[in-house]
Amino acid sequence: MIEKINEIEQYLLALQADICTKLAALDGKQKFIKDDWSKQNGSGNGSSRVLSGGKVFEQAGVNFSIVRGENMPPSATASRPELAGRNFSALGVSLVTHPLNPFVPTSHMNVRFFLAEKAGEAPVWWFGGGFDLTPYYGFDEDAIFWHQSAKNACEPFGKGLYPKYKKSCDEYFYLPHRAEQRGIGGLFFDDLSGNFDECFAFLQSVGNSYIKAYQPLVEKRKATKYSESERQFQLYRRGRYVEFNLLYDRGTLFGLQSFGRTKSILMSLPPLVSWEYDYQVPAGSAEQKLTDYYLQPRDWANAT
Repeated sequence: MIEKINEIEQYLLALQADICTKLAALDGKQKFIKDDWSKQNGSGNGSSRVLSGGKVFEQAGVNFSIVRGENMPPSATASRPELAGRNFSALGVSLVTHPLNPFVPTSHMNVRFFLAEKAGEAPVWWFGGGFDLTPYYGFDEDAIFWHQSAKNACEPFGKGLYPKYKKSCDEYFYLPHRAEQRGIGGLFFDDLSGNFDECFAFLQSVGNSYIKAYQPLVEKRKATKYSESERQFQLYRRGRYVEFNLLYDRGTLFGLQSFGRTKSILMSLPPLVSWEYDYQVPAGSAEQKLTDYYLQPRDWANAT
């Protein structure tokens, strides 16, 4: 599988570079710093790219990494006991954007490949990934465009994929202790295996579709005027993002339990966030509409 991993790595590095170029152009003020790294024991390497203090993005991180190990971490073997005792390789690109303007949504994208091998047994491999959107102030037309873009990424590979992976996204990005969705969803797929070339082509379709879906939304909302109270609501809602990533996100848990590079793993967290005890939004407000209307699973791709 070495040649396959090399092919995937080249695609992921090109994807990272393309997305960073386009996000930096959207920001117009700051560029991404590039931090290449490797672990001394040969168990991993990667390239973290971070933009901070921008005109549009308070922080944006686009991380490429390869992690190798001899023993699967508990977060993986708990649900896949057949992986115990296998050597593994995991590589992917993961990104999060945290805009300054509360009318620009936070976005997340991840595409990854996993391989587990054991002498005398067939390798176990799969692709996974997706993208999702977390607005602070919702707009129907933005939600429709985002989900139509997700649907378009899936349709060449089968009509049933978008509904399946949209549902998986709604189920995955959910905070049970809040009984609340993290955002308006998008796509989430995992354990995708079978025909390698077809699975890899689907991964590329998802990866390439992210910036095409996100860029127009940023361009549309980045100059919107906002008040200090709207900024404070954004910081409060960012708390939900932190809660999900630290409590439930499988990628974060896998990275920490496999002794990955902590500062690269945690670059997904916003630079500023607030919590307020028993915070209440005004009845009938745009802030209330976020949770009561937008943070509910909806068939946005077919909305009119």
